[in-house]
Amino acid sequence: MDVTMLKLGFLGTGWIGRHRMAAMLGTGLVEAVAVSDPSAEMAAEARALAPEAALVGSLNEMLALGLDGVVIASPSALHAEQSIVALEAGAAVFCQKPLGRSAAEAAAVVAAARDADRLLGVDFSYRFTDGVAKIAEIVRDGGLGRVQAVDLVFHNAYGPDKPWFYDRAQSGGGCVMDLGVHLVDLALWVLGLPEVVRVESHLFAGGVPLVGDAVEDFAVATLTLTGGTVVRLACSWRLHAGRDAVIEASFYGSEGGAGFRNVGGSFYDFVADRYRGTVSERVSEGDADWGGRAGVDWVRRLAGGERFGQDAEALVTVAATLDAIYAGGVG
Repeated sequence: MDVTMLKLGFLGTGWIGRHRMAAMLGTGLVEAVAVSDPSAEMAAEARALAPEAALVGSLNEMLALGLDGVVIASPSALHAEQSIVALEAGAAVFCQKPLGRSAAEAAAVVAAARDADRLLGVDFSYRFTDGVAKIAEIVRDGGLGRVQAVDLVFHNAYGPDKPWFYDRAQSGGGCVMDLGVHLVDLALWVLGLPEVVRVESHLFAGGVPLVGDAVEDFAVATLTLTGGTVVRLACSWRLHAGRDAVIEASFYGSEGGAGFRNVGGSFYDFVADRYRGTVSERVSEGDADWGGRAGVDWVRRLAGGERFGQDAEALVTVAATLDAIYAGGVG
């Protein structure tokens, strides 16, 4: 049976852009029609994955080729504007996080997707790890009883290597925008997207409370959700943690608990366990190649004819929660 290939453009082809591109091409449902990146070297590496793809200098040139969708992996300051331009041109969008530097930017993108009736996805990749999927199933089936508390941690022993990450106007924020966004999305998604009713946060840069236009390199926050569930979040860049990374999400309920964590400081290897009293049961030994699954899911949904879905509204909830963390910083 003949399969109609999706015609996609890839805007931003650094490491993560190329990784997502390779995963999407691997579905057999995608034709890379065009690539674009300010770096000639990065663009050339992307074209090595798809030699027939046109090298273009702008999003508008890309859209003029009549695309089904655009995959955006550019700096954060460009995400909302580029997504809106693509959606208004009739292309579906898969964007790196954050979708916008604020809830207002994210809401504008979601509104554009709704108006255009086009599929919108964001690369919240941790949803697609085997461990998180198993924990979500346990939680939603009532296996933990009433979830009363969630602990979230993402400490990175390194900081971003691109200067724009440290410019609030371009990045929208520091480690919360870079790492905390994954934690907030993960918790709200597992719990079924409850409302966040209260936020308290403490933001630091260089060991002191955040001031001025600096971006935070350490943050702790407490989120209270509808029903009373309390979520505690901590994230950082360049933390002295004795390992490359600490990544954990633990859910504690009236009838049990469950935890997802990285192994040996890895950014890629994870396990998940279920807890009953003093007994721990391994429910996931982890899996490979989870990083590209959010993009693969978007491709398959797009190929199946999906258009705008109400799940896109959750993207605004995540962005609004980050806004509240920044607004709630009390030093």
